[in-house]
Amino acid sequence: MSTTTVSLCVSTYNSPQALKLCLESILLQTKMPEEILIGDDGSTNETKDLVELYKTKFTVPLIHVWQPDDGYRLAASRNNCFRIATGDYIIQIDGDLILEKRFVKDHLRFAKPGTFICGSRSFMTKENTDDIYQQGVLNWNLIRSNLVKSHNAFRFYPLGLLMYWFQRGFNQTKYVIGANMSFWKRDLFLVNGYNEDFKGWGKEDNELSVRLWYAGIKIRFLKHMGITYHLEHNSASTVNLTSNELLLKNTQAQKHFRIKNGIQKA
Repeated sequence: MSTTTVSLCVSTYNSPQALKLCLESILLQTKMPEEILIGDDGSTNETKDLVELYKTKFTVPLIHVWQPDDGYRLAASRNNCFRIATGDYIIQIDGDLILEKRFVKDHLRFAKPGTFICGSRSFMTKENTDDIYQQGVLNWNLIRSNLVKSHNAFRFYPLGLLMYWFQRGFNQTKYVIGANMSFWKRDLFLVNGYNEDFKGWGKEDNELSVRLWYAGIKIRFLKHMGITYHLEHNSASTVNLTSNELLLKNTQAQKHFRIKNGIQKA
């Protein structure tokens, strides 16, 4: 049996309906993380009150890691969680995901030294999302019906294992999805976590993945395992995307793996 301890970091911003369903799915995990950290990018008290309520439902610590609302600062919010996480292994998700019951177990099963993992998502329709919000409970028939990218909701361990080992040696960091990733904590601290120069939506996950790769930490994609269902919502503004792409290109050009404005401040 693995003795690796796990911190589950959940990112959120003013989406208590989605976070509630996410937390409900965490309660059903067959392997519970040692702690759950809610990385909150400046939500109102409605999210704080929800977290306080759910603290009574969990047998492990549920920690609200809040920062003031100063625009879209996801990179900083995630670093806030990494900074205080106590687990050997960190699983990172967005708070608008519903997790299949073996999600944590699947990530931990594929946690190998010298690697980090990117999972995938299936997408619920707006109609199904609205219906499940109205019900306020995990209706699995509703969650699993009419999915977009439904192949990502097909869990089959032998195929997942085959695809995991097939990927050895390939650098595919441009395909990462920050909503479903996992890392060894020591590797995150080696590269100093997310680059907090990133503001607004886009490319901060790719840039972190590129630096991990330059540090010798290889990416693996988790397919047909670590299943998630994404609740439909409006897209974030891409106003900062061009400047964020320039930050990514700078990292790729310089091939450096450690940044100054990260978990630890230089």
